[in-house]
Amino acid sequence: MPRAQGCAGVAIARLAALVPKPRVNLTRFHGVFAPNSKHRVLVTPAKRGKGSKLKAPDEAQDQTPAERRAAMTWAQRLKRVFNIDIETCRECGGAMKVIACIEDPVVIQKILNHLKEKGEYRDAFRLPESRGPPQTRLFG
Repeated sequence: MPRAQGCAGVAIARLAALVPKPRVNLTRFHGVFAPNSKHRVLVTPAKRGKGSKLKAPDEAQDQTPAERRAAMTWAQRLKRVFNIDIETCRECGGAMKVIACIEDPVVIQKILNHLKEKGEYRDAFRLPESRGPPQTRLFG
Protein backbone atom coordinates (compact mmCIF):
# COMPACT_ATOMS: atom_id res chain seq x y z
CA MET A 1 0.00 0.00 0.00
CA PRO A 2 2.65 2.61 0.84
CA ARG A 3 4.26 1.96 -2.53
CA ALA A 4 1.05 2.86 -4.39
CA GLN A 5 0.82 6.13 -2.50
CA GLY A 6 4.44 6.86 -3.40
CA CYS A 7 3.71 6.32 -7.11
CA ALA A 8 0.74 8.65 -6.91
CA GLY A 9 2.94 11.26 -5.26
CA VAL A 10 5.50 10.99 -8.06
CA ALA A 11 2.74 11.32 -10.70
CA ILE A 12 1.34 14.40 -8.99
CA ALA A 13 4.82 15.91 -8.77
CA ARG A 14 5.32 15.36 -12.50
CA LEU A 15 1.96 16.98 -13.26
CA ALA A 16 2.68 19.90 -10.93
CA ALA A 17 5.88 20.58 -12.86
CA LEU A 18 3.77 21.24 -15.97
CA VAL A 19 1.60 23.88 -14.29
CA PRO A 20 2.91 27.36 -15.16
CA LYS A 21 3.73 29.90 -12.49
CA PRO A 22 1.01 32.50 -11.89
CA ARG A 23 1.12 35.79 -13.84
CA VAL A 24 3.79 34.56 -16.27
CA ASN A 25 3.20 34.90 -20.00
CA LEU A 26 3.24 31.53 -21.74
CA THR A 27 4.04 33.08 -25.11
CA ARG A 28 7.36 34.83 -25.47
CA PHE A 29 8.06 37.04 -28.43
CA HIS A 30 11.46 37.71 -29.95
CA GLY A 31 12.77 40.02 -32.63
CA VAL A 32 10.33 42.60 -33.99
CA PHE A 33 7.50 41.31 -31.79
CA ALA A 34 9.52 41.52 -28.54
CA PRO A 35 8.07 43.96 -25.99
CA ASN A 36 11.13 46.25 -26.11
CA SER A 37 11.55 46.29 -29.89
CA LYS A 38 11.50 49.79 -31.36
CA HIS A 39 9.87 48.38 -34.53
CA ARG A 40 6.98 46.64 -32.73
CA VAL A 41 4.77 49.71 -33.09
CA LEU A 42 5.02 49.37 -36.87
CA VAL A 43 3.90 45.73 -37.08
CA THR A 44 1.30 45.23 -34.33
CA PRO A 45 -2.37 46.17 -34.71
CA ALA A 46 -2.52 47.82 -31.26
CA LYS A 47 0.45 50.06 -32.17
CA ARG A 48 2.04 49.35 -28.78
CA GLY A 49 5.74 49.09 -28.20
CA LYS A 50 8.86 50.98 -27.24
CA GLY A 51 8.61 53.49 -30.10
CA SER A 52 4.87 54.21 -29.85
CA LYS A 53 5.21 57.24 -27.53
CA LEU A 54 8.03 58.74 -29.57
CA LYS A 55 6.34 58.33 -32.95
CA ALA A 56 3.08 60.25 -32.57
CA PRO A 57 2.66 62.42 -29.47
CA ASP A 58 -0.12 64.42 -31.24
CA GLU A 59 -2.31 61.33 -31.69
CA ALA A 60 -1.85 60.27 -28.07
CA GLN A 61 -2.96 63.70 -26.86
CA ASP A 62 -6.02 63.73 -29.16
CA GLN A 63 -7.28 60.45 -27.75
CA THR A 64 -8.99 60.06 -24.40
CA PRO A 65 -7.51 57.54 -21.92
CA ALA A 66 -10.36 55.14 -22.75
CA GLU A 67 -9.61 55.36 -26.48
CA ARG A 68 -5.90 54.73 -25.90
CA ARG A 69 -6.55 51.40 -24.24
CA ALA A 70 -9.70 50.45 -26.12
CA ALA A 71 -9.98 46.75 -26.83
CA MET A 72 -11.19 45.25 -30.07
CA THR A 73 -14.95 45.07 -30.55
CA TRP A 74 -16.61 41.67 -30.65
CA ALA A 75 -17.21 42.14 -34.38
CA GLN A 76 -13.48 42.72 -34.91
CA ARG A 77 -12.68 39.65 -32.81
CA LEU A 78 -15.09 37.48 -34.83
CA LYS A 79 -13.42 38.63 -38.02
CA ARG A 80 -9.90 38.11 -36.68
CA VAL A 81 -10.41 34.71 -35.06
CA PHE A 82 -13.09 32.98 -37.16
CA ASN A 83 -12.90 35.04 -40.39
CA ILE A 84 -16.57 36.01 -39.98
CA ASP A 85 -17.25 39.54 -41.16
CA ILE A 86 -20.60 40.67 -39.77
CA GLU A 87 -20.05 44.23 -40.92
CA THR A 88 -20.20 43.35 -44.64
CA CYS A 89 -23.26 41.96 -46.44
CA ARG A 90 -22.58 38.53 -47.97
CA GLU A 91 -24.85 39.15 -50.93
CA CYS A 92 -24.13 42.70 -52.08
CA GLY A 93 -20.88 43.48 -50.24
CA GLY A 94 -22.37 46.64 -48.73
CA ALA A 95 -21.68 47.91 -45.24
CA MET A 96 -23.92 46.69 -42.43
CA LYS A 97 -24.20 48.04 -38.92
CA VAL A 98 -25.33 46.55 -35.65
CA ILE A 99 -28.66 48.06 -34.61
CA ALA A 100 -29.18 46.03 -31.44
CA CYS A 101 -27.18 43.85 -29.13
CA ILE A 102 -29.48 41.77 -26.97
CA GLU A 103 -27.85 40.39 -23.84
CA ASP A 104 -30.83 39.88 -21.51
CA PRO A 105 -31.43 36.09 -21.22
CA VAL A 106 -35.21 36.57 -20.78
CA VAL A 107 -35.51 38.53 -24.02
CA ILE A 108 -33.28 36.05 -25.87
CA GLN A 109 -35.45 33.16 -24.69
CA LYS A 110 -38.63 34.96 -25.84
CA ILE A 111 -37.14 35.51 -29.31
CA LEU A 112 -36.00 31.88 -29.61
CA ASN A 113 -39.41 30.59 -28.47
CA HIS A 114 -41.13 32.80 -31.03
CA LEU A 115 -38.89 31.55 -33.83
CA LYS A 116 -39.46 27.96 -32.74
CA GLU A 117 -43.26 28.44 -32.80
CA LYS A 118 -43.05 30.11 -36.19
CA GLY A 119 -41.02 27.16 -37.52
CA GLU A 120 -43.60 24.67 -36.21
CA TYR A 121 -46.36 26.70 -37.90
CA ARG A 122 -44.54 26.50 -41.24
CA ASP A 123 -44.00 22.75 -40.85
CA ALA A 124 -47.75 22.18 -40.34
CA PHE A 125 -48.55 23.57 -43.80
CA ARG A 126 -45.64 22.07 -45.68
CA LEU A 127 -46.42 20.37 -49.01
CA PRO A 128 -45.96 16.60 -49.21
CA GLU A 129 -42.66 15.33 -50.54
CA SER A 130 -42.38 15.24 -54.30
CA ARG A 131 -42.76 11.96 -56.14
CA GLY A 132 -40.77 10.50 -58.98
CA PRO A 133 -41.91 10.88 -62.60
CA PRO A 134 -44.91 8.76 -63.66
CA GLN A 135 -44.23 5.32 -65.08
CA THR A 136 -44.57 5.23 -68.86
CA ARG A 137 -44.49 1.45 -69.30
CA LEU A 138 -45.99 -0.98 -66.89
CA PHE A 139 -44.34 -4.17 -68.16
CA GLY A 140 -41.10 -4.51 -69.65
